[in-house]
Amino acid sequence: MSKRVCAVAVMAKASIAGTVKTRLVPPLTYDEAAQLNTCCLLDVAANILAAAASEPIQAFAAYTPLGAEAFFAGILPEGFQLLAPKEPTIGRSLVHASLDLLTAGYGSVCLVNADSPTLPTAILAEAVRCLRQPGDRVVLGPAIDGGYYLIGLKHFHGRLFEEIDWSTDRVYQQTLARAAEIGLGVAALPTWYDVDDGRTLAILARELLLGSIADRQGYSAQRTTAFLQELAAKKDGISRLLDRTPPAHISCASSGEN
Repeated sequence: MSKRVCAVAVMAKASIAGTVKTRLVPPLTYDEAAQLNTCCLLDVAANILAAAASEPIQAFAAYTPLGAEAFFAGILPEGFQLLAPKEPTIGRSLVHASLDLLTAGYGSVCLVNADSPTLPTAILAEAVRCLRQPGDRVVLGPAIDGGYYLIGLKHFHGRLFEEIDWSTDRVYQQTLARAAEIGLGVAALPTWYDVDDGRTLAILARELLLGSIADRQGYSAQRTTAFLQELAAKKDGISRLLDRTPPAHISCASSGEN
């Protein structure tokens, strides 16, 4: 296997109503939240393949739960391979996915969440290019909620995943601290957002339904856009999607090494 190839894995959850995107209920129903999960996953997968058109990428879905293989095999585009789960928690899932893919011989690995369907393709490509540069580093994509939407590694560093308060606004800063402890350089990508609550759903809906995503060169997210259009066409659909106050400003800091 060529060491130039980066394994890019989307961290994917099967769309089982009541188990995914539950923080979106309300304004969505559990069934709608599960449908949105599927749409976001498909758009992230398509985005990874779009990045693969210009960068040496092998696409994976690091999925959960065990036993959901048929669900993912039935919806993921051609070219994706499945990476089975070993532990259910997000932190341990990241550990196993990064270690398994690096051990398999890939030159680098990027783990991407399935909650950022509009992430610009250029950012994914930038992460892969950064990992091809000489020297060890971790690549991080900070999210506006204090977490990260992407982590990229050339070598396995278990310390990056230890003593992290997962699913809190401290994840990104704590990961920076762990990198500093082991003397590992950090390359920061532009900030983006995860769709995991009513406020970020409103951001997504405004950008996709009103067309402003193009102004930020975001990914078009066609499946998610079509689903939001269906929701908006229902009675009170627009108000359900948009009656949340989004942040006054979404910071998109320029990338660079810290």
